[in-house]
Amino acid sequence: MNRPAHVPEWTLLSLRPRGQHAALRRAAAPLGAQVLGLSPWALVAQRDDATRAALAQALGADRVVFSSPAAVHAAARLLPLNAPHPGSWLAVGEGTAAALRAQGATGVQAPRQMDSEGLLDLPPLAQLQGLRAALVTAPGGRGIIAQTLQDRGAELQRVDVYRRQPLRLPPRQVNRLRRQATPWVLALSSAEAFGLLLEQLPADLLPRLRSQHVVAASPRLVALAGQQGFSRVSLAEGPLPAQLAAAAHAAVTTGERS
Repeated sequence: MNRPAHVPEWTLLSLRPRGQHAALRRAAAPLGAQVLGLSPWALVAQRDDATRAALAQALGADRVVFSSPAAVHAAARLLPLNAPHPGSWLAVGEGTAAALRAQGATGVQAPRQMDSEGLLDLPPLAQLQGLRAALVTAPGGRGIIAQTLQDRGAELQRVDVYRRQPLRLPPRQVNRLRRQATPWVLALSSAEAFGLLLEQLPADLLPRLRSQHVVAASPRLVALAGQQGFSRVSLAEGPLPAQLAAAAHAAVTTGERS
C-alpha cells in the first residue's frame, strides 16, 4: 500500500451504525488510516404491513424526500422504487441519491450542500402551497425538514421506514481505543451518534478524545463539537466517506507539520 511518507499511522474513529463501517474503511485505507468502529446504534428496518401501505401512499406525493441512504434501503425492502412516479423525488445528499438510483429510481435531485438546509434550498421545495409532500425517514433528528415543508404549505405525510436503536459501546472496541496510539480523528456526521458516544465513553477516555482531531460533515456539527469541548475541529466537504476520510487525512497531515 502506498502511503504519504510524512503521515504517521493514525486512527479514524467511525460512529456509523453497527455493521456499516466498510465504506469508511475503504476510503481511509489508502490514506494510511486504521478505522475503529464505535457504533453507538444499529438501524432496524420496519417490515410491517402498515408501514408498507403508508409508503405506497407516500410514493405518489407531489414531493417525496428521502432523508438518508438507510431510508432508501429500508423503503426498498418494502416496495420497489423503480416504478414511474408522478412527483419530484429529492434526496438529502448525493449518497442518498446514489442509493435511489441504484434501486432504479429516476429523476432524483440532490443538493450540492449535503444537509437539511441544502435540501430545503432546492427549487422544487420552494413553494409547496396546495401540494402533498412525503418524508421517508426515521424517528428522531432535528425535525427541520418536516417543519419547513409544512411551513411552506405542504400537506405532509411522514413515513418512518426504519428506526435507530441505541447500543452500548462495544467493550472490545473501547479497550482497543485505550491502547490505540494517537493521532486519532473522529468522523462526525450525526449529532445523535455523537451524543450517544459522549454519554457512554468512559471518563478516562473522554479527555484524550477531546484533545484529538474531529472532522465534521457540516458547519452545524463543527459548532456542536466546539460546544462539547473539542478544539481541533475542521469541516469536511460533506458527509460521504471519501470526504470525511480526506478531511481527516488533511487534519493529521497539518498536525504533523505544525
